[in-house]
Amino acid sequence: MISKSSNILLELDWVLIFLYLILVFAGWFSIYAVDFSSEASSLINLSTYYGKQLVWIGFSLVIIVLILSIEASFYERFSSIFYMLSLLLLVGLFIFGRTINGQTAWYSFGGFSFQPSELVKVTTALAVSKILSDNLFDIKKFKDFKNVLIVLFIPFILILLQPDVGSAIIYFAFVFVLLREGLSIQLFTSLFTMALLFVITIKFGISKTLISTSLLIILVLYYASKRQKLFFRKNWPYVISIFLGMLLLIFGSSILHKKVLKPHHKDRLALWLRMENDSKKIKSLKRTYGYNNDQAVKTIASGGLTGKGFLEGDRTNGKFVPEQHTDYIFSTIGEEFGFFGSGIIVLLFVLLILRLIYKAEEQKSKFSRIYGYSVASIIFVHFTINIGMVLDLLPTVGIPLPFFSYGGSSLWGFTILLFIFIKLDANRSNEW
Repeated sequence: MISKSSNILLELDWVLIFLYLILVFAGWFSIYAVDFSSEASSLINLSTYYGKQLVWIGFSLVIIVLILSIEASFYERFSSIFYMLSLLLLVGLFIFGRTINGQTAWYSFGGFSFQPSELVKVTTALAVSKILSDNLFDIKKFKDFKNVLIVLFIPFILILLQPDVGSAIIYFAFVFVLLREGLSIQLFTSLFTMALLFVITIKFGISKTLISTSLLIILVLYYASKRQKLFFRKNWPYVISIFLGMLLLIFGSSILHKKVLKPHHKDRLALWLRMENDSKKIKSLKRTYGYNNDQAVKTIASGGLTGKGFLEGDRTNGKFVPEQHTDYIFSTIGEEFGFFGSGIIVLLFVLLILRLIYKAEEQKSKFSRIYGYSVASIIFVHFTINIGMVLDLLPTVGIPLPFFSYGGSSLWGFTILLFIFIKLDANRSNEW
């Protein structure tokens, strides 16, 4: 359905578009720096990463025009169909997919590959927005809330089975959307506590975690009993549940770590949590599972405050960082433009996310508002985890930096995700 709006250009949020263009072309220059060769004769050289990325950018502009030319109501009306078709693409990977680096996550067409998980983020955001915006939906009722969980759970599991842990983690971004729409803060706190207990148990072991956690709970309960008489008599079922839940989480975390996680997952966690004391083992891990992170941190640190200059990064030119054009692209910024240049990129992402939240709150349509928050949340989680990973603040997972990392699937996925919201926002004046 083609849009009939004649003043679409006037209604577009040019701040979002401007931020998008800056990030996309800053990303392209970073990819160019990684793949630069003095012998290269053309920018559109399909044997290079920057040449292919320029083609992806060109196709992105076509996608943008197509998205903006369609009626805004189209995206809400057919959101369920988009979601189901994208799930079929995920299922099809187990039959027709190509395995790269141990992950069956791509369809291959000649010399090009397509990763459907990048598109599924968009369709899931549309489906979640459609469910939550229903006038009869009540997030506090489990029969309604479970429908959202099912929509999130299915792609999460299918992507986890590829196995692509990084792409699966992104679905936790929707927690922020659910909180905005009335999800109990207690549930969010519980999820955060579960994650924290998992990390503490792995780091310090069952005994220390059990003792320290028990003491903390006892102190909190003692303080509560002082403020409220007969506290234990009225709340003893909850107190028992808390202790049983704590025991289950601690022992479950230990079992998960020892019996379920694969050796390379354990080694990456050991590096991240600084669990290994043997200097020889640490060096060995840094040469294997931690090599990318170690080299990325050294590359960023070598840039200092102002950087070495565009195309002057000796570590980038020397290919010290594996996969620098994809997940570790931020290290190029750090080396060539230093702390100040990296800070500007971070600021641009922050401005983009804040602008998305601001525009989401302006929406008259509940569907548009929820979708806007979904876009902001997905970009925020991608941005935070990727940069945290590159700086060795978070464990290594395969998550691209939005609009920066090399790859048509990633760029197109984020472009579609963002510009559907820009189209919904442009239609705001036509809504009641």
